[in-house]
Order: sequence, then structure tokens, then C-alpha cells
Amino acid sequence: MYKKMAVVMLASSLFAGCASVPMESREASTNAKAFTAPPQDMAGLYIYRASGPGTALKKDIWVNDKCVGETAPNMFFYELVPGGKQHKISTESEFSPNNLMVQTEAGKNYFIKQYIKMGVFVGGANLQKVSEHEGQAAIRQLNLAKKGKCS
Repeated sequence: MYKKMAVVMLASSLFAGCASVPMESREASTNAKAFTAPPQDMAGLYIYRASGPGTALKKDIWVNDKCVGETAPNMFFYELVPGGKQHKISTESEFSPNNLMVQTEAGKNYFIKQYIKMGVFVGGANLQKVSEHEGQAAIRQLNLAKKGKCS
């Protein structure tokens, strides 16, 4: 009985509270939400995390093994990458990083959703490429985070 209660309390604590990360200005966030085409020969990656389970967890995001930053609920990053190439987007999970390979085309934006999933010991993260329509709708509700800090 006590073991069951301890497990329930531990699981509840993982999903309680709310993590936060440093955010960009309102103006920078609004500009990113214009969804303008990236510069010539480049592609844009919108990587976002909406609300949901695991609000107390921060999870790192990397693009081509370069730290973009830590995620928290209700935020997004915008990253420019060379178009016409395949890029590896990675996030930390429970035991090892989860990777998503995205083939980009110059002049286009791509939308990557990060979500938290239950793990054995702690919640892990995963990535999913979503449609432009779904991604834009989600990002309109979120704020742009500052880049550069991974744990």
C-alpha cells in the first residue's frame, strides 16, 4: 500500500509545477509568428512545445548536434538551416536522445513538435514533424524563447 502511494506521489511530482526558460521580447516573438519565407538558400525550423504532461520538465533541443536551447511548456524556437539538406533535430529523453531527420527545401519553413511522454523513471521527450497548418496554429499561441542554453 505504501509503495503504491509512493509511486503515485513520485509520478504526480513529475507533472506538477511549471518549468520556465528565458524568453525573447514580445516584438521578436511577433516577428517570428509572421512566418515569412527564410532567406535564399535557407530553410526555417520552428521547434515548439505546447502545454501538456510534464510541465515541470525542461528538455534540450539540438539541431545538427548544436544546442538550440531548453524547452518548457508554451514556447518555441526558430532556427535557420541550409536548405536542400537533411538535418538532425534531437531532444533528450530518458535514456538517450531521440532524433528526427528532416529533409529541407530552401525557402520553406518546417514545424517540429516536441512532446513529453511517460518513462520508466522520468518523463522523456520525443519529436514529431507536423503540417504547416498545425504548426502555425500552435505557434500563434506560444512565445519565442531565447536560444543557447542546454543542460
